[in-house]
Amino acid sequence: MKSFLIIGLGSFGHHLCHALAQQRCEIMVVDKAGEALEDVLPYVVSAKVGDCTHEEVLRSFSVDNFDACFVCMGSNVLASLQITSLLKELGAKRVFSKADDDTQAKFLLRNGADEVIYPEREIASNIAVSASSDNIFDCIRLNADYSIYELQPLKRWLGKSLKELNFRVKYNMTVIGVVKDDVIRPNLHPDYTFKEDEHLLVLGRSEDIQRIIR
Repeated sequence: MKSFLIIGLGSFGHHLCHALAQQRCEIMVVDKAGEALEDVLPYVVSAKVGDCTHEEVLRSFSVDNFDACFVCMGSNVLASLQITSLLKELGAKRVFSKADDDTQAKFLLRNGADEVIYPEREIASNIAVSASSDNIFDCIRLNADYSIYELQPLKRWLGKSLKELNFRVKYNMTVIGVVKDDVIRPNLHPDYTFKEDEHLLVLGRSEDIQRIIR
């Protein structure tokens, strides 16, 4: 079972805490305001009130024992930078820091963040992709280049198989599964034929998906 430290219980910190709890992880949360911790108490093993910009506060948590630490204080830029730097100095194995813009992200990376999280940007990007196309129902960004798309099969694909279309070679994308009635079926056989009532889960680059749906 993995253990995580979440610093800052704003909206993103709360959602992250609930999501990690659903994965049965051990979670410790810290915030300067005690009232911010009240609704997550059933989901965590420890909740502390403290100012993590002070080294002695962070040191008391033995941050090197956690699998990862999350700094969820994007709106307080100085505090986010200070905490990120202190976590790395104290031996944190992996630090994820929330950022609101590219400038903040650049300084967080310089201060030791292993990865920068843009929750608002990711949500906006995913909504923009699905809302701008009648064929795309969802999008999960994996990195700057690749995403997983929930895609309605095009009419010209219906009744044809993956092998017949030579899908991966022709479209430079990989079908990793299909969805029907919220049930996902992965590991498709090359003889799988596209059906109108099933959505595809496709892994690929944004430029390739846009080329397909135009």
